[in-house]
Amino acid sequence: MDVVKAKLNLIKEYNYTWAPIDKGYNNRTLYINVGDGIISEKPVSNEMKEKFVGGKGFGLRLLWDGTKPNTRWNDPENEIVISGGPVCGITQYSGTGKSLLVTISPQTDSVMDSNVGGFFGPFLKFAGFDALELQGKADKDVIIYIDGKNHTIKIYEDPGFAKDSHILAEELTEVFAENEKDAKNIGIVSTGAAAEHSLLGMLNFTFYDVKRKKTRLKQAGRGGLGTVMRDKRIKAIVAHIEGVKGNLNNVADLEAIQERGSRYNKEIRDLDDTQCQMRKKGTANIVNVMNDYDLLPTHNFKYGSHMDGIKIHSDILRDKYFTLGIPDGCWIGCSMSCSKGVDDFELKTGPYQGQKVIVDGPEYETAAGLGSNLGIFDYDAIIEANFYCDTYGICTITWGTVVAFIMECYENGILNKERTGGLELKFGNKEAALELLHQLARGEGFGMVAGMGVHRMKAYFVEHFGADATFLNDIGMENKGLEYSQYVSKESLAQQGGYAMTNKGPQHDEAWLIFMDMVNNQLPTFEAKAEALHYFPMFRTWFGLQGFCKLPWNDVVPVGNKDTAEPHKIPEHVDNYVTIYNAVTGNNIDKEELIRQSERVYNFQRIFNIRRGYGLRKNDAQPYRAAGPVTQEEYLSRQERYDKQLQELQGMDPKTMTLEEKMAATRKYREGRYEQLLDAVYTRRGWTLNGVPKVEHLKDLGMDLPELMSIIEPLQ
Repeated sequence: MDVVKAKLNLIKEYNYTWAPIDKGYNNRTLYINVGDGIISEKPVSNEMKEKFVGGKGFGLRLLWDGTKPNTRWNDPENEIVISGGPVCGITQYSGTGKSLLVTISPQTDSVMDSNVGGFFGPFLKFAGFDALELQGKADKDVIIYIDGKNHTIKIYEDPGFAKDSHILAEELTEVFAENEKDAKNIGIVSTGAAAEHSLLGMLNFTFYDVKRKKTRLKQAGRGGLGTVMRDKRIKAIVAHIEGVKGNLNNVADLEAIQERGSRYNKEIRDLDDTQCQMRKKGTANIVNVMNDYDLLPTHNFKYGSHMDGIKIHSDILRDKYFTLGIPDGCWIGCSMSCSKGVDDFELKTGPYQGQKVIVDGPEYETAAGLGSNLGIFDYDAIIEANFYCDTYGICTITWGTVVAFIMECYENGILNKERTGGLELKFGNKEAALELLHQLARGEGFGMVAGMGVHRMKAYFVEHFGADATFLNDIGMENKGLEYSQYVSKESLAQQGGYAMTNKGPQHDEAWLIFMDMVNNQLPTFEAKAEALHYFPMFRTWFGLQGFCKLPWNDVVPVGNKDTAEPHKIPEHVDNYVTIYNAVTGNNIDKEELIRQSERVYNFQRIFNIRRGYGLRKNDAQPYRAAGPVTQEEYLSRQERYDKQLQELQGMDPKTMTLEEKMAATRKYREGRYEQLLDAVYTRRGWTLNGVPKVEHLKDLGMDLPELMSIIEPLQ
């Protein structure tokens, strides 16, 4: 590394004047154009803070201003914007290290946002900036270095660092940290080899594990952010600060934050072990719960459970794989410690075969996506694929749904060994699944086809293999070009809306309503579903404006929560969030204004998509498998359930019907219900029945900006 460091060629340097953060804001953002070398600062106005708050809001506003309606993902003017929000970086409450990224997506051609933990977001803020705006294309690979110690921004030519994130992160830490103790003051953004060959690339954000003395990774996974960064020839971004201490956000009322943080920490200590065991299992704690409730995606979302599901029970991760007793938070001060890791995992395949590595995860989405959805019920194989997805820069959620689609196509004769280059991509074939991933990283073979994603593969299979387009559209689990995350939504109409009505595509971070709707029957009417599909996407959007992680909200709940008027909202925690936001900023909002803050940004993003030619009712259509059984074997696997619904909900006698008639009737009913749901939700959100925000609704929110009104007024 000393030799590599000596080869660092400085291309551009920019000096700035640092100032302390004021109540959660630096009141300026950083702009870097890697094409023409321009580095500058932009002021953050009070109006910007009032209407866009921070985090995703700042990112969307900067992306809007930096792009045109016809900007493509690989145009130089496309941007990646990273922003944390006013609360991001406090250390007295759990889950406050999140940052949000936005870009024009290679997968969807619309506006993508993705949240991520790790150190970079807070460190960018401590270095002096509320957001980082990246634009342009370099003519060679570059490293961006944000030096918050000496208050300089430097762009270096890449001297030959490794491509893959697990090595690159260690190399950059060694080069830029002054000594081993200083490693904890480095935050890095990077991707890997596969991001260069696909539309599915994700970004890794590092956090330094002081107990293990290792650099670890969290992912901004969705929508191809890593692909955009590599298209810009940005190899990595490094933020370096003096260190983290007490109150770098210079909050308005530190005592109030400390009190709520202390209260929450006690909840975690007292209750986590009898609730979700986040500190022992992380988010994977629900693998077996989903299997028990027929919600665990299996064989490309055909089924919600499998007899082999017991083989990936979360207890196995806790008892055999995860290292316990280590503070596993991806941000300082997070007592949830859910970022579990597998230490000294020996790789069996690929370029790092035989090496022992730390694997971050698997999270629930990874265990389901790379496991049950592929018919692979083997944690060794899941963890190996988890590692390679991470270091290669591929989203595990997306990849799981992509490979599941390929496997179903293979089993239906659309694909064969000749077409896949010799890979027998049947459900359960873990060796073939891993080799497909390695091919993508090498930029060769059928891996390159997989790297297009489900949306483009559907058209490719029709054109090249004569596949039935209707069948592919039914089983291809994507909406807006983004692959589904890993829950079976067939029996939850509200969750179908929570997936397909998202601004960016089907990701569970907007609304997870399966238990409220399907298990607990708390949403019996369209009006109740619509209210939930208004409140929860807005509430969860708020986390992304501020720099909060959503997990501490509902993955441990206070004693007595079930006896509150709205237990599904966790009212004590909502009050915590309102209190903390006010204590950071000195503002005085209530829980209703919390929702309105999100509504402003959410509607802005909807109109941003409309500006790009999307964001209408037709774009909220879902693949039929998200709503019901596509194939005969699917129907027959749950025949008792479907026959009972025909009788009780539709007044039909299944005994007098053929299987084809029953399937057709089920489909008509379920598709009709989804259309009714769209009507109800659009009405509740203040939109037209075509999904366009109404003029009067924008006026009520104070978002009747001329640039927005000019887009929506002709569509009223």
